[in-house]
Amino acid sequence: MIDLNDIEGAKRRIKDHILTTPLTHSPSLSNHCTVPVYLKLEHHQTTGSFKLRGAFNAILQLSEGERARGVVAASTGNHGRALSFAANTCGVTATICMSNLVPENKVSEIRRLGAEVRIVGKSQDDAQEEAERLAGEGRCLVPPFDHPAIIAGQGTLGLEILEALPDVATVLIQLSGGGLASGVAAAVKSHRPDVRIIGLTMDRGAAMKASLDAGRPVHVDEFESLADSLGGGIGLANQWTFSMCRELLDDVILLSEAEIAAGIRHAYLQEREIVEGAGAIGIAALLANKVRNLHGPVVIVLSGRNIDMNLHRRVVGDETADILPRTAS
Repeated sequence: MIDLNDIEGAKRRIKDHILTTPLTHSPSLSNHCTVPVYLKLEHHQTTGSFKLRGAFNAILQLSEGERARGVVAASTGNHGRALSFAANTCGVTATICMSNLVPENKVSEIRRLGAEVRIVGKSQDDAQEEAERLAGEGRCLVPPFDHPAIIAGQGTLGLEILEALPDVATVLIQLSGGGLASGVAAAVKSHRPDVRIIGLTMDRGAAMKASLDAGRPVHVDEFESLADSLGGGIGLANQWTFSMCRELLDDVILLSEAEIAAGIRHAYLQEREIVEGAGAIGIAALLANKVRNLHGPVVIVLSGRNIDMNLHRRVVGDETADILPRTAS
């Protein structure tokens, strides 16, 4: 388990490289839920998602020899973008492996940041295999979630939540490979074990949910989703995040594509925030009344903003007839 010392060390290490993102009150969601609801605006982070925290924490701990070899990672987009930015800042070369399911806007941004991009296969698992092959040739592998430096870096977000809202009762957090969820849960519960940490994900291809239900890491098929950055497996040889999520998460909630679309629309029309599908999933859970026994204050993490803007326009305009049937269960 990653502990509070690891997360506090990460906070000191990355403080000059990331933003302390705002925590703002949401009148609309508070009225809907009849408890205070706050938005952690992590999509305001420099690269548009929380991933910059873990990326810098990992890069800054590399030895000189590891930096000289360069880094490689598999990504659904946001980790690749963050790692490319952090590597470029620190003078390290980066190679990012992604599947054909990653949206083009995320691929092009990673290229713009100077990383080499390799598009491989139709799933995150395919991309991970390529990243591991390149690591075998000498590059330093920096996984998107199942790595102690990544988990500790993402956990710094949990410390910021506690500092801004010490009496928080419930945190709604994105759940994919589990780096963010396990890190935030470890940080928050180290100080306040009574706080409920609820993981949120899409209702198809939810690898961590399927693995938790099975009691072990399992393979799942990967599908297109508005919450594309939540896709991918957790790794059958998962060493960190599966056990931490099993120990620390109080519940996991699944959201449909239509519910995620409603979250994106609400974020824009009511909160004046542009978020991607994964970033909107906490809003989606509250609007759909899927959180049982909700106690406030509640914090929702808006985890990322890296959505294709043509897609965003269509979702906000409720022009989803040709989107949702293809991706909804």
